[in-house]
Amino acid sequence: MPTPKTPRFIQSWFDDAEAARIAARDALAARRASVSPKFFYDQLGSHLFEAITELPEYYPTRTEAAIFAAHGAEMAAALGSGMALVDLGAGNCVKAASLFALLEPARYIAVDISVDFLRDALRRLQREHPHIAMAGLGQDFAATLEIPDELLGDLRPVFFYPGSSIGNFTRHDALAFLSRVRKRADGGGLLIGVDLVKPREILEAAYDDALGVTAAFNRNVLQHLNRLVGSDFDPRQWRHVAFFDEAASRIEMHLEARESLSVIWPGGVRNFDAGERTPTENSCKYTVEDFASLLTEAGFSSTRHWTDERGWFAVFWASPR
Repeated sequence: MPTPKTPRFIQSWFDDAEAARIAARDALAARRASVSPKFFYDQLGSHLFEAITELPEYYPTRTEAAIFAAHGAEMAAALGSGMALVDLGAGNCVKAASLFALLEPARYIAVDISVDFLRDALRRLQREHPHIAMAGLGQDFAATLEIPDELLGDLRPVFFYPGSSIGNFTRHDALAFLSRVRKRADGGGLLIGVDLVKPREILEAAYDDALGVTAAFNRNVLQHLNRLVGSDFDPRQWRHVAFFDEAASRIEMHLEARESLSVIWPGGVRNFDAGERTPTENSCKYTVEDFASLLTEAGFSSTRHWTDERGWFAVFWASPR
């Protein structure tokens, strides 16, 4: 490993802009048009999402933080010492860093789709925590999960996946993802945040706030598509729609055409009827029992969880033993 003051960076996934363009165009031209939520996070989209997490209606971020504050010592005891903390979807690394004092990882491995975004954050963290060896790994962990042995060494791998991002997977895909984590978690485990089922009005307000920040976030994806595929979406022609589908136990976000319109891109055109909805994101909500069952199905043999007082959110610890 490099010296503690020099984070190591490994890039095992590289952006394929042409493949992304083809996939986006195919999704627009499909029988029912759709937009992948991965296109939310251009520069403006990332800033808008940060603003969303500060909204009074958006409970997940602060509720999860409160659970860590209230039960962090119990979590640390359950996780044990001598770990390599593997932060999946690390982003700016803030959530993991807030737990360093409690978990005392011997090594921190930040995994995100590109190490370029991680470099500044990791270098800052390394200066603040010189005793923790750190590394950045550029990997699309939702599709494949391979942590090089040279990064883990002989430490126990503890995977960290906060923020209820697991809800963006279908149940089938969530099971596949959790199974991949289980295969690589021998001796360690998974610490994961999960948004729970709650009254419809609370869920829907969290995804359709009074200030319209989430609506701007949703419509901004059209600007990103315009740059990516050369389309001519006009966000003003679209309305943000978010609702809870009780049967599927998920929030659905859509963009609804305000009028009949056509969208053109090089080599293609799509007509939309007034009121036609284009899905952009789903966010599944679980009961504690359902998610514990999913972890067991994925191969984890021991699970425990902590919730807030209202039972709105849960943090699970799952281990193979």
